[in-house]
Amino acid sequence: MSVAETVRRKLSEKFAPLRLDIIDESHRHAGHAGASPEGETHFAVTVISPVFQGLSRVARQRLVYETLADELATRIHALSLTTLAPGEDSR
Repeated sequence: MSVAETVRRKLSEKFAPLRLDIIDESHRHAGHAGASPEGETHFAVTVISPVFQGLSRVARQRLVYETLADELATRIHALSLTTLAPGEDSR
């Protein structure tokens, strides 16, 4: 299973998101620390989930980092997060 597929599965199971976008941005980091020629090391993720209702941005991101702890320790070098509750503006 690819890293992106693993991320999608774990985040879907944990947060039942209304929206989940996972973008592999590894190509933008070629030659930088943590980059792999195979890609799947740098991701931008947007999660919109009712689970985030009433939580601070930091608390939301901590939940995502906890959910992806194994991948962050081994396969993901960088993770850019947008974590929103339904009805919140992503701008």
